[in-house]
Amino acid sequence: MITITTVCGMGLGTSMMLAMQVRQVLESIGVQGKVHPIDLGSFKSSPSDIVVTTRAMEAQVSGTTAKVVAVDNLIDRSEIEAKVRAALAELDD
Repeated sequence: MITITTVCGMGLGTSMMLAMQVRQVLESIGVQGKVHPIDLGSFKSSPSDIVVTTRAMEAQVSGTTAKVVAVDNLIDRSEIEAKVRAALAELDD
Protein backbone atom coordinates (compact mmCIF):
# COMPACT_ATOMS: atom_id res chain seq x y z
CA MET A 1 0.00 0.00 0.00
CA ILE A 2 1.28 3.45 -0.95
CA THR A 3 1.78 6.03 1.79
CA ILE A 4 1.41 9.67 0.79
CA THR A 5 2.07 12.63 3.07
CA THR A 6 0.70 16.07 2.31
CA VAL A 7 2.75 18.84 3.93
CA CYS A 8 2.24 22.48 4.81
CA GLY A 9 3.69 24.81 7.42
CA MET A 10 1.09 24.24 10.13
CA GLY A 11 -0.44 20.94 9.03
CA LEU A 12 -3.92 22.39 8.80
CA GLY A 13 -5.30 24.20 5.76
CA THR A 14 -3.09 23.43 2.79
CA SER A 15 -2.13 19.90 3.80
CA MET A 16 -5.77 19.02 4.54
CA MET A 17 -6.90 20.40 1.18
CA LEU A 18 -4.15 18.49 -0.64
CA ALA A 19 -4.97 15.30 1.28
CA MET A 20 -8.61 15.53 0.21
CA GLN A 21 -7.61 16.03 -3.43
CA VAL A 22 -5.05 13.19 -3.35
CA ARG A 23 -7.56 10.78 -1.76
CA GLN A 24 -10.02 11.56 -4.55
CA VAL A 25 -7.32 10.96 -7.16
CA LEU A 26 -6.33 7.61 -5.64
CA GLU A 27 -9.95 6.51 -5.49
CA SER A 28 -10.62 7.54 -9.09
CA ILE A 29 -7.64 5.59 -10.42
CA GLY A 30 -8.19 2.59 -8.18
CA VAL A 31 -5.00 2.80 -6.12
CA GLN A 32 -4.96 1.72 -2.48
CA GLY A 33 -3.13 4.24 -0.33
CA LYS A 34 -2.96 6.04 2.97
CA VAL A 35 -2.85 9.83 2.86
CA HIS A 36 -1.65 11.75 5.91
CA PRO A 37 -1.78 15.56 6.20
CA ILE A 38 1.09 16.79 8.36
CA ASP A 39 2.97 19.92 9.39
CA LEU A 40 6.50 20.67 8.25
CA GLY A 41 7.96 20.15 11.73
CA SER A 42 6.65 16.58 11.92
CA PHE A 43 7.40 15.73 8.31
CA LYS A 44 10.85 14.14 8.71
CA SER A 45 9.57 11.64 11.30
CA SER A 46 6.72 10.50 9.06
CA PRO A 47 8.07 8.09 6.42
CA SER A 48 6.16 7.98 3.15
CA ASP A 49 6.51 6.96 -0.47
CA ILE A 50 5.30 10.27 -1.90
CA VAL A 51 5.19 13.78 -0.44
CA VAL A 52 2.73 16.28 -1.92
CA THR A 53 3.20 19.95 -1.11
CA THR A 54 3.08 23.39 -2.68
CA ARG A 55 5.80 24.69 -4.98
CA ALA A 56 6.76 27.21 -2.25
CA MET A 57 7.46 24.37 0.24
CA GLU A 58 9.25 22.07 -2.22
CA ALA A 59 12.79 22.91 -1.05
CA GLN A 60 11.87 22.24 2.59
CA VAL A 61 10.71 18.67 1.91
CA SER A 62 13.40 17.61 -0.54
CA GLY A 63 16.30 15.44 0.53
CA THR A 64 14.24 12.47 1.71
CA THR A 65 13.75 9.10 0.06
CA ALA A 66 10.16 10.04 -0.80
CA LYS A 67 9.21 11.22 -4.28
CA VAL A 68 8.32 14.91 -3.96
CA VAL A 69 5.31 16.26 -5.86
CA ALA A 70 5.13 20.07 -5.96
CA VAL A 71 1.73 21.50 -6.80
CA ASP A 72 1.25 24.97 -8.28
CA ASN A 73 -2.56 25.20 -7.91
CA LEU A 74 -4.25 23.58 -4.90
CA ILE A 75 -7.65 23.42 -6.56
CA ASP A 76 -6.55 22.16 -9.98
CA ARG A 77 -7.53 18.51 -9.76
CA SER A 78 -6.09 17.72 -13.19
CA GLU A 79 -2.66 19.06 -12.19
CA ILE A 80 -2.69 17.09 -8.92
CA GLU A 81 -3.86 13.93 -10.67
CA ALA A 82 -1.22 14.19 -13.40
CA LYS A 83 1.59 14.76 -10.91
CA VAL A 84 0.46 12.03 -8.49
CA ARG A 85 0.08 9.57 -11.40
CA ALA A 86 3.62 10.40 -12.55
CA ALA A 87 5.00 9.88 -9.05
CA LEU A 88 3.18 6.55 -8.75
CA ALA A 89 4.60 5.45 -12.11
CA GLU A 90 8.12 6.30 -10.94
CA LEU A 91 7.60 4.13 -7.84
CA ASP A 92 6.63 1.21 -10.06
CA ASP A 93 9.86 1.46 -12.09
